[in-house]
Amino acid sequence: MTSDTRVTMHRGAAALLALALLAVGAGAMYVLMRSGAGTGERVVNMPSPATAGAPPPGGRQSAPEATARNNTLLLDVVVPLSQEAVERAGIVVAPVAGGASSAEMRVPGVVEPNSYRQVVVTPLVAGRVTKVEAALGDRVRRGQTLAQLYSPALAEAQTRYVSAQAMLDAHDRELQRTQKLVEIGAASRQELERIHAEHAAQTAAVQSARSQLELLGLSVSALDRLTPGQNVSATTNVPAPIDGVVTERGANVGLNVDPATKLFTVVDLSNVWVVADVYERDLSRVRVGSAAAFTTSAYPDLTLHGRVSYIDPQVSPETRTAKVRVEVSNPRGELRLGMYGDVVITGASGGPTPRIPRSAVQSVGERTVVYLSNPKEPGKFIEREVRLGQTSGGDVEVTSGVKPGDVVVTKGSFFVRAERDRLGLRPAFGRTSTDAGRASSTPGSDGGNGSVQTVKIVVNEQGFEPSKVTLKAGAPVRITFLRTTDKTCATEVVFPSLSLKRDLPLHKPVAIEFTPEKPGEIAFACGMDMFRGTLIVQ
Repeated sequence: MTSDTRVTMHRGAAALLALALLAVGAGAMYVLMRSGAGTGERVVNMPSPATAGAPPPGGRQSAPEATARNNTLLLDVVVPLSQEAVERAGIVVAPVAGGASSAEMRVPGVVEPNSYRQVVVTPLVAGRVTKVEAALGDRVRRGQTLAQLYSPALAEAQTRYVSAQAMLDAHDRELQRTQKLVEIGAASRQELERIHAEHAAQTAAVQSARSQLELLGLSVSALDRLTPGQNVSATTNVPAPIDGVVTERGANVGLNVDPATKLFTVVDLSNVWVVADVYERDLSRVRVGSAAAFTTSAYPDLTLHGRVSYIDPQVSPETRTAKVRVEVSNPRGELRLGMYGDVVITGASGGPTPRIPRSAVQSVGERTVVYLSNPKEPGKFIEREVRLGQTSGGDVEVTSGVKPGDVVVTKGSFFVRAERDRLGLRPAFGRTSTDAGRASSTPGSDGGNGSVQTVKIVVNEQGFEPSKVTLKAGAPVRITFLRTTDKTCATEVVFPSLSLKRDLPLHKPVAIEFTPEKPGEIAFACGMDMFRGTLIVQ
């Protein structure tokens, strides 16, 4: 009886306890779900000030943001320097010059012969050279004898002509005799017609033999003197076809030649070609007929003027250049074939544009700056961003940023830039030239045990900047290339030792990731190997 009562009470307590536990669990779950929902709303809808407006991971910006940034000039920054530092750096200032903007372009060129005034001399008849009367470099006149040949073929042709002429004379006499016989009835009309036909054939044979001798170079006067009974000559002269200079000589005494043998090359150097290689980005500035001037270090005071006469329609796939030919008058023969010099091709002039020495310009990241000096405040230099135009010689046009009369640092600008970097006056520029060559580290994705080395390399008109980067061996690296100009051939980057090649689209960052395993150097270059850089792994 007692045992049954105890069993019943135990089951009731268990049921009550189970219900209580279920209620407590449901309440706890409700509280936890509300708390989790609230936390999620705060994370999504209420970003912290530290992350609001921050750039996406890796420091990349959207294309509109990058375009807006590139179209906006940065504010000026004042860099203070003591008088002692100015003197130690050797800083030199000069006013900005004003000049007429033009499509003037300076490119290297090489002197080549005018192909329309260059003649290869070959013999008209086969034979053997018996005499040479012209040497390399000799100036010759048209018709002047360059060499003499002994030609059995020429002697045979002359003999054939003399024989044909003798037979024609005999036919003339026979024709006259037959005509008289026909008149007195001693010969038939049929006989006279046969003699006429033979006479016509013999006349044609004489004309054929004469024409062959003319083709072999025999003059009309020499042909008129070539009559039966006269001795034929097996010697013929090789004359100069034009006035010019002998630039090649292949003739030597005893040489057996035929009509395809090149004996001499004669070039008229009174007019020459200067051939220059122009990059495809500059071809729009060149026109056939554009004025050009050629100078050479051999004659510093001599400037020869000409015009563009030809632009090659093909661009070389290796160098991305096209040949431009300038025709230059060379009356005194100063220019020699193969001579190097500078070709200045001038286009239409524009309005006045400030010009500064190229040494005054400093590149910082994707931007170019100059340092202005105020004579009223010595020791203070203003860093100002500028936009550059065409380069001519040692000067460069400035399209915005300075005006004629401003005073800029022409020597020692790198020292001023280094001082600005040291003082940290321009954080918006990103890494300075001092620390740009060393990779920065960010938390890696390997569980927090490592770090990713990040590097940004800008590809501009000067090449890769920075061109040398220091890395740590054994740590992953992410290199981001950003090409900012289409005026170079660096449209791709190649790592030969890594068998790695990537295209570099304009204004689009390209990331390359790998892990350098051991210390050493890893070279990289553009696809044409004109711009190079090095990763120094320590």
